[in-house]
Amino acid sequence: MIATYKSYENQNARYWIHEGILFFEYKSKTVIDLEVAMRVVADRISLQNERLLPVFCDIRGVVSTDKAGRDYLAKAGSLLAVAVALLGNENISKTISTFYLEINKPSVPTQVFAVEQEAIHYLKGFL
Repeated sequence: MIATYKSYENQNARYWIHEGILFFEYKSKTVIDLEVAMRVVADRISLQNERLLPVFCDIRGVVSTDKAGRDYLAKAGSLLAVAVALLGNENISKTISTFYLEINKPSVPTQVFAVEQEAIHYLKGFL
């Protein structure tokens, strides 16, 4: 079971918990469709082991998404998350995250950052 580990990795992402924040990093060239979205959410929730945590999500490895994947992440992707910080510094990840925030409207406070430390500082406000 994933919850017995402090970190986990699947074919699409790496996850770890550090100082009360769940860090989530998509692997290079990830395409988020409904199947990928369901897998990463299930693995993240299992790692959290029923704990509410702020989530740091590095989306720089994402190359594209589809509507079903975005819709699923906007709803189920917020389970057990008190807030989400999306890290993206490439044009495509900023476009994806802006589209996600404006169209899909996640159910927890979510912001996009280009600087990792700013994202972490934002999430520490939710600890």
